[in-house]
Amino acid sequence: MITYKHFYLVLVFWLCSLSGIAQHTDLSNKEAKQLLKKAGQSFLKLETKKSLDFAQKALVIATKNDNDLLAAKAYNIIGLNFEEFADYKKAIEFYSKGLILANKVDNDTVKGWLNNNLGNLYCYRKIDFRKGIKHYKEGLKYSIQHKDEYEIMFSKLNIGSAYFAVEDFSSGIQYFNEIKDYVDKEGDNEAKISLNSNFGAYYNHLNNNQKAEEYYLKAVHFCEQNDIELIKSNASDVYNDISNFYYKIKNFEKAHFYLLKHDELQDKIYNEERLSDVKIGGLQIEHDEINREIDQIKKEKEIQAEKLQANRVFVILLAIIFFILVLLLLSLIRNNKFKAKINEELKRTNNELLVAKEKAEEASQLKTQFISTISHELRTPLYGVVGITDIILDEHKELKNSPHLKSLKFSAKYLLSLVNDILKVYKIEENQVVLEDMVFNIHDELTVIKDSLHFLAIKNNNQIFIEVDNSIPEVLVGDKIRLSQIFINLMSNSLKFTENGKVLVKAHLIEKIGTKCYLKFEVIDNGIGIAKEDQNKVFEKFVQVYRKEDDYQGTGLGLTIVKKLVELFNGTIQLESEEGKGTTITFTLPLESDDSKAKSIIDNLDVDLSVRKEYKILVVEDNKINQVVTKKLLENNRFKCQIVDDGYAALELVTKTHFDAILMDINMPLINGFETSKLIRQKGIQTPIIAVTAFDKQDIEDKIIDAQINEVIVKPFESHKLFETIKRLVDK
Repeated sequence: MITYKHFYLVLVFWLCSLSGIAQHTDLSNKEAKQLLKKAGQSFLKLETKKSLDFAQKALVIATKNDNDLLAAKAYNIIGLNFEEFADYKKAIEFYSKGLILANKVDNDTVKGWLNNNLGNLYCYRKIDFRKGIKHYKEGLKYSIQHKDEYEIMFSKLNIGSAYFAVEDFSSGIQYFNEIKDYVDKEGDNEAKISLNSNFGAYYNHLNNNQKAEEYYLKAVHFCEQNDIELIKSNASDVYNDISNFYYKIKNFEKAHFYLLKHDELQDKIYNEERLSDVKIGGLQIEHDEINREIDQIKKEKEIQAEKLQANRVFVILLAIIFFILVLLLLSLIRNNKFKAKINEELKRTNNELLVAKEKAEEASQLKTQFISTISHELRTPLYGVVGITDIILDEHKELKNSPHLKSLKFSAKYLLSLVNDILKVYKIEENQVVLEDMVFNIHDELTVIKDSLHFLAIKNNNQIFIEVDNSIPEVLVGDKIRLSQIFINLMSNSLKFTENGKVLVKAHLIEKIGTKCYLKFEVIDNGIGIAKEDQNKVFEKFVQVYRKEDDYQGTGLGLTIVKKLVELFNGTIQLESEEGKGTTITFTLPLESDDSKAKSIIDNLDVDLSVRKEYKILVVEDNKINQVVTKKLLENNRFKCQIVDDGYAALELVTKTHFDAILMDINMPLINGFETSKLIRQKGIQTPIIAVTAFDKQDIEDKIIDAQINEVIVKPFESHKLFETIKRLVDK
């Protein structure tokens, strides 16, 4: 069966039409169109590497200019290259991306191309004829709307070929009969090859050998006249079909002759060099696609930051209103003391206190809701950043020791911890934050922090120096993440308020009592210093000084968090500063240096996560980026997973398929994770459910218990924690 590859001649027609594009288009868009023209010409010659290179450059320009139409055309050409060299999965992916963009700009012509190309892929490559015919008919609909006889001929040739492929000859022959006269008079070489080859297949099916041979030889005749490299793949299929026909009628000499022509042409078209070009081009395109997704994440993060700023303003206004209400309440109480009897005073005071309590509870509820919402909205993109960093490290082992990736991962973890502490500063004040025991080397940690602040140092032409006392033990035990927060806040402040200077970080062992080391740390700069009258205020919340000449950005919580974190460590902190000479901040902390405790922590981290059996995991997640990260994370560690977008799809699937565990997102449209889990339990399904959410565990603890969810993991998370939790629950 020879399908008429609609996209080839559509491509030629489109290349010719580029010259008529309006002269007032943007210069960069013109460049993209020229690149697409070159990509199409290279594809017709099967110069795959050139074609992919031109198409990719055009895609970069189109994406930068938000030109969805040009981007759709670029995806179309990329898909063509992958389809021609048998990478059908990627071809479908790029065709589908192009169709999404074409639907956005509502361009019927490009939608017609992409639907026909998808039809070719599903039918010609024998993947799914039902889907292929559906796409063909969609393309035919656009052709009829525009009354384009040439396009109508394309679509009907393809639909007829698809029906022949599933041996529905009675349905297919109707389409060929409708266009036979048009193809004979107006059709090009490829159309005539397709039509005559299919008529040959039709009469071969009817055992009319004379007619079948006549049409097959006509198709061969047009193949011999072809000089376009790409259409030689059609000629190769014709030689194969006529060889099979002669073999059927026992004319073995001719059957052998055309089989040799088929093999010779196949070897010429699909040689190793061209296949290699497709693979190399594909890797570059995939790399650029990942970069585009990362850029999109950054844009979303900026949007979230703007929302956060708006919410901060709202909270401040709410606090002002609440303060005014409290003042009014006090004024009323004071006036009532002079106007009413003692009993009436008490009664009114009680009533006012009740109102104040309700308002305070309402304000507290708004605050809690605000903190929960912001925490969720920030943790969700952070999960994508941390997850994609881990994926890069897993897939590219050669980057394991890259300082850039180390800094990226460190910064992401620090940002997450900082977000948690800023949004929950009230929990620090209520001593609800618990320090964790981790094993670390102080010199290594300071070096990583120094590297992560390198660009901030360059901004003001500063240098960072580290001095670590050699008597400090190699291995310390303590919460290194929060210790890093202390150093980053202090060093960042010094770098921002110092120009053409230096920042010196010192670590000194004061004394060691048993396994407890008392360390003294100093962060010294030679910057602008702090006035005496301001020195007592810098550790207070939302206090910032020196905003006269430069607008130093920040929340005003940095030193507040530092002070509270030092107190969490049971340490002390003090500040010395002189205007024009610099600032020194000194703090002392007690840290453990117990080898047996360090070994125990390391042993607990080195959990055997090797999968001795295949775990089948259902992932219920509506965020597409999180789907990619979670799926990659599981599959890279030999877990088998299936992803659904919402709770209703999960309910339908768990009744039909057995899963070892379910990873359940909480905040989803249609039906949330709590309700989904309840319905699963009502069906009597006891599969372990692990809530993977950006909400704080304490905020949803009651709902977790009510929904009978087995465990909660807060995003972003360490991958080994997820694997350990899955194995523990499943094996149990």
